[in-house]
Amino acid sequence: MNIVLGVSGGIAAYKAPELVRRLQDAGADVRVVLTPNAARFVSPLSLAAVSNHGVIIDQWGDASTGGVDHIELARWAELLLIAPATANILAKLAIGIADDALTTYALAHRAAMIVAPAMNTFMLQHPTVQQSMATLRARGVEVLDPDSGLLACGDEGSGRMPDVPELVEIVKSHFAQRDLSGKSVLVTAGPTREPLDPVRYLSNRSSGKMGYAIADAARRRGATVTLISGPTARQEPPGVAITRVRTADEMHAAVMAAAAQHQIVIKAAAVADFAPAEVADRKIKKREGVDELTIKLRRTPDILADVAKLSPRPFIVAFAAETNDVEANARDKMQRKGADLIVANDVANESIGFDSDQNEVLVIARDGTVTRLAKAPKSVIANRVLDLVVRQLTPI
Repeated sequence: MNIVLGVSGGIAAYKAPELVRRLQDAGADVRVVLTPNAARFVSPLSLAAVSNHGVIIDQWGDASTGGVDHIELARWAELLLIAPATANILAKLAIGIADDALTTYALAHRAAMIVAPAMNTFMLQHPTVQQSMATLRARGVEVLDPDSGLLACGDEGSGRMPDVPELVEIVKSHFAQRDLSGKSVLVTAGPTREPLDPVRYLSNRSSGKMGYAIADAARRRGATVTLISGPTARQEPPGVAITRVRTADEMHAAVMAAAAQHQIVIKAAAVADFAPAEVADRKIKKREGVDELTIKLRRTPDILADVAKLSPRPFIVAFAAETNDVEANARDKMQRKGADLIVANDVANESIGFDSDQNEVLVIARDGTVTRLAKAPKSVIANRVLDLVVRQLTPI
């Protein structure tokens, strides 16, 4: 793997030496190109030491050293990873400005490009930044979704660069053997919303992050992917056919219409088990003298069990979000519903629960084998789960 790491001038640039080292551990040869502002955050000398190559900062270089120019580098590179990518660098890439070593190299680069935006939430949400990201995506650049959490400025929100292990996993999957090539995969993700009246609904805290990560990872590994998603704020994974639904009934109809055309069904959505039996046609008001409201619920369709009844049936991966007795409850669900694998996690643990960027799961196979996947970014967990799926589908 010949990788050019482009580093622009954001606080996350301090992670660059670790990123270089982790990429090397994964088998990559890494050369680094810095913007002048990036050199204020991270030492070029440190990056030269860990990469075992000179670091390019100056467009002009030093002719006496015979350094690698941007055209030679473009012939060598198989991937350009820009991490972090500031609002400034995104705008320059989008409109083709080449006024420093990194943007000049980017114009010459002809292989794949992955960009990891990192900035304050307000900057990320600015229409100009969103347009820059959309322009790059339209050209085939893989623009990663920033993580959410505590930012360097002290704010909480979206704009964090994905953690180094997650970036490495994304790079590895880019170069990975396409072991799902020729396979069709159906993934469900997100919550459902069961209406009570025109204003209110019953739902859950699922963000859809795990299901979207699985859909994206399966696509990277060569699969043809269909994603059926409940209401989420997630960015649509590139190259994935997506159907959006709201309710459990809509999710059931969409899955049953598509499942028979897919070899693998991964049901990561958190679908409501019950829905209001009647939906009021007007907003239910709080009235004087009425201290209680009784809502009659009906059972929603059992999507997992119905998919398992198909003949021929796909390979089925179920998810179990539990708050207690995680392994026992997951085993029971797998046996009752007929899944081939079940992925269970403890959503009572807020560090790995709903809306977290991390997960920690155990995966149980029909033969009783249990695989425990340690806490890691959800993109990493997604690939580990797919590793187990491939192993189950590969004859010994």
